[in-house]
Amino acid sequence: MENDIFQLQYALDTFYFLVCGALVMWMAAGFAMLEAGLVRTKNTTEILTKNVALFAIACIMYMVCGYMIMYGGDLFLSTITGDGVAGAEEPATYAPSADFYFQVVFVATALSIVSGAVAERMKLWAFLAFAVVMTGFIYPMEGSWTWGGNAVFGMYSLGDLGFLDFAGSGIVHMAGAAAALAGVILVGARKGKYGADGSVNAIPGANLPLATLGTFILWLGWFGFNGGSVLATASVDSANAVAVVFMNTNAAAAGGLIAALITARLMFGKADLTMALNGALAGLVAITAGPDTPSALQATIFGGLGGILVVFSIITMDKLKIDDPVGAISVHGTVGLLGLLLVPITNGDASYVGQIVGALTIFVWVFVTSLIVFGVLKAVMGIRVSEEEEYEGVDLAECGMEAYPEFISAK
Repeated sequence: MENDIFQLQYALDTFYFLVCGALVMWMAAGFAMLEAGLVRTKNTTEILTKNVALFAIACIMYMVCGYMIMYGGDLFLSTITGDGVAGAEEPATYAPSADFYFQVVFVATALSIVSGAVAERMKLWAFLAFAVVMTGFIYPMEGSWTWGGNAVFGMYSLGDLGFLDFAGSGIVHMAGAAAALAGVILVGARKGKYGADGSVNAIPGANLPLATLGTFILWLGWFGFNGGSVLATASVDSANAVAVVFMNTNAAAAGGLIAALITARLMFGKADLTMALNGALAGLVAITAGPDTPSALQATIFGGLGGILVVFSIITMDKLKIDDPVGAISVHGTVGLLGLLLVPITNGDASYVGQIVGALTIFVWVFVTSLIVFGVLKAVMGIRVSEEEEYEGVDLAECGMEAYPEFISAK
């Protein structure tokens, strides 16, 4: 009887893990649609190519060596196909290969953040070369210090300091934003974005229906992102924890969207759709570090704080001449840090010292290593398209095709 119950729990938890992984995989579609909607028509095909290619690269590199660096094991996942139960001292509660599948889609999420920030001017192949290093080495290293439980270069353990990041406000989102910031600094702003007199020129996205669809897809996928991070569902406690995480994730997104919409209305006099969309995503990022402990009202407020912060962060980035076409650095970086700092309010196991040290560790590691990789790529192959190619659009320069050929008048 006991064995039957264990088998049922194992099957349920494995199935739940896989379904949540599939939901997070669907976030790749969300990022693709969001970014395609927020760039100009002449750069759409290239950003879509980046998004599908980066997902494939993340899957391959994490299989080759990323998972091994982060959690131990073997190159090429050579020993992961067992059930984790037979002959094990501590039997696994779900299939080890399900764990890999769930983890690999997180890697792709971190990388998707970078593609949006460097859109419209970075060379496709330079970005893909960076993707190989990010997913095979940079992300797995910081993952091993956090979720992997290893000491940071043998010096200190973040877990011992009281660092907690339930589903990845810092580990996934802020890490992606740190890499994006390094890329944006080295590749420079788009032509015409900033005037010589210090003015900021808006470069609106070409397809707001697509951007809105992308946001809804991300909102949906986030239930797998946060909900799957409970890692179980086959008991009363874990099933209830999953339900609380789903409820709080949804509440935070709603709070973030409304807060950003009101903030934009007060600041600009208009209901800015792109700010509202980024507000929903900011609310989701803000709750990701600790969706399991707040009440529904606290989650809504935390999301609202993220929504307000993201509006001010996007404006500040423009003042600093950091050109981020989709607002990814603000949504995932600035609000990712906020998410980490909110955890100790509702979770006594987390400490502010641990959260700050953890945030600094993740940011410094990812930013510095990304800066080095982008710097090497800049020296070896160049990371920015020519001025003429940028004017023409990277679709033709990099991919040889346009996303909307009927709408482009013949020259």
